[in-house]
Amino acid sequence: MKILIIDKMHDSILPLLEAIGCRADYKPEIDRNLILSIISSYDGIIVRSKTPMDAEFLERAQHLKFVARAGAGIDNVDMEAMSKYGIQLLNAPEGNRDAVAEHTLAMLLSLMNKLHLANQQVRNRVWDREGNRGYELMGKTVGLLGFGYMGQAVAKRLSSFGCRILAFDIFPQKHAYEDVEIVDFDVFKRDTEILSIHIPLNTENKLLINTDYLSQFPKLQYVVNTSRGEVLKLSDMVAMLKDGRLKGAALDVLENEKLAQLNNDEDKVFGELISLDNVILSPHVAGWTFESYEKINQVLVEKIKNIV
Repeated sequence: MKILIIDKMHDSILPLLEAIGCRADYKPEIDRNLILSIISSYDGIIVRSKTPMDAEFLERAQHLKFVARAGAGIDNVDMEAMSKYGIQLLNAPEGNRDAVAEHTLAMLLSLMNKLHLANQQVRNRVWDREGNRGYELMGKTVGLLGFGYMGQAVAKRLSSFGCRILAFDIFPQKHAYEDVEIVDFDVFKRDTEILSIHIPLNTENKLLINTDYLSQFPKLQYVVNTSRGEVLKLSDMVAMLKDGRLKGAALDVLENEKLAQLNNDEDKVFGELISLDNVILSPHVAGWTFESYEKINQVLVEKIKNIV
């Protein structure tokens, strides 16, 4: 089986593929035009986010058996076209779920304990104990929106904090961890105080979480998003933070992450966001640890092995 790799991967990818009898061409610097010109000679492709797996691309991939997405999200894949051409999708949420879970908790705990502010103040020789008094996670009700690989990994970490854990998913789980309550949306929105978002980006979820959505949560204090930025309308979030309807937000992802290309409206909203002390931000790195970089390879190659 001949495989094209078009994004940078951990060095283990080539020996892992070779061990299962695959021949791989590693071309992380390749551009889309060149990919389109050669893809017809490959049985599989491994991609992160360099180029969308859209209808134009898949139509050229006459012998492609699979697309292996080196990560969890599949929003850059045209699933209708994949089905049309009989191409299988492989992704690797098992590879970075632990990284996402740890990052989610790290952001939440930093936000609630004001560590992002205290660290900078002490560095500036400001010793303000009262101003940096934090809130405890123990006793709070955390709502996990989405209970797949990521939501379940976060729940596992939360279970030792003495908080109530709720989970809502459109595909209800047959069973959950002992410390997790799988609830309907009415209970979820009624009781959630901390909302942690773990849903994929698709046409149904795009900008789902806006003012109208969040206003249905009467006890909501904090929002954490380590899934996809486009599921959350940033301007609505900023407005709710500014008027005090939310105590804080932790965001690893943004509605538009190309900060150098923001339009005037987007730039204004972003400027307001970064001026808020009750917001903590990171650059879409929740699932991007040194360990997950390698584990994603292991997960993908094991799945490729099953179809070789």
